[in-house]
Amino acid sequence: MSETTEWTIGRLLEWTADYLKQHGSETPRLDAEVLLARVRQCERIMLYTAFAEPASEEVRTEYRSLVKRRAEGAPVAYLVGYREFYSLDFDVSPAVLIPRPETEFLVIGTLDLIQEQGQKDKPLRIIDVGTGSGIVAICLAKNLPHAEITAVDVSPDALAIAQQNARKHDVADRITFLESDVFANVPSGMFDYVVSNPPYIPIGELPDIQKDVREFEPHVALFSGDDGCDVIRRLISESTERLEPNGFLLFEISDELNHPVQKLIDAAPNLKYQKTIKDLAGHARTVVAKRG
Repeated sequence: MSETTEWTIGRLLEWTADYLKQHGSETPRLDAEVLLARVRQCERIMLYTAFAEPASEEVRTEYRSLVKRRAEGAPVAYLVGYREFYSLDFDVSPAVLIPRPETEFLVIGTLDLIQEQGQKDKPLRIIDVGTGSGIVAICLAKNLPHAEITAVDVSPDALAIAQQNARKHDVADRITFLESDVFANVPSGMFDYVVSNPPYIPIGELPDIQKDVREFEPHVALFSGDDGCDVIRRLISESTERLEPNGFLLFEISDELNHPVQKLIDAAPNLKYQKTIKDLAGHARTVVAKRG
């Protein structure tokens, strides 16, 4: 970004997209636009009507700093402080996993199942295990006004972000947040639904994970033992003790874990595999089990 060049918004975006592409970004133009919209404090779409406008020195200086960090691998969501999920904006920080579109299948699958069971307007008890930024618990609270929701996470820093997001979306009074490793610190009581996006990547895959994930996102929310199932085993085992009869367990998985997880569920007492929800590409995303 030469200081002697007349920098318009359009030219700045073009240069930055090319620069980020050279530094390994898989979505260089999108990254460039999201970062500039953040600096200009405007909606991304507003950049398209401002291509001919000059970029001030103040804007260029702040933008240059963000672009440099993005080129070094820092995720865009951490740089701007938020990520959209299920049509809502959620605050994020390096304390939490960045929300992924895949997790929307967990939310949609849970809401659809509750609708199928005729329970949408009933006072259900739901627990979100490993809530992270709170996306699943908050989306369920927004769509299930009569539900009583508990959200747990092993990380106090993650819980602080989740509580911040709950206040932001006006559901803080309907979600109880607890610091807990799975159910370890959850007071006695039964739940109608257990939902979770647990860590499920085998630790041996760490070197192959893309840099911005490997070096910046919390490993505790990503990796889980040699086969990716350490936390899932606990989730299945402990859920059997805390689910009401005919209650449901739903959790996110990778495509590779679909069959191994089905075997773990069927080996658990009082729990029966129901189905796997797949994404539009046919990849397994969410497993559903039912307590007998």
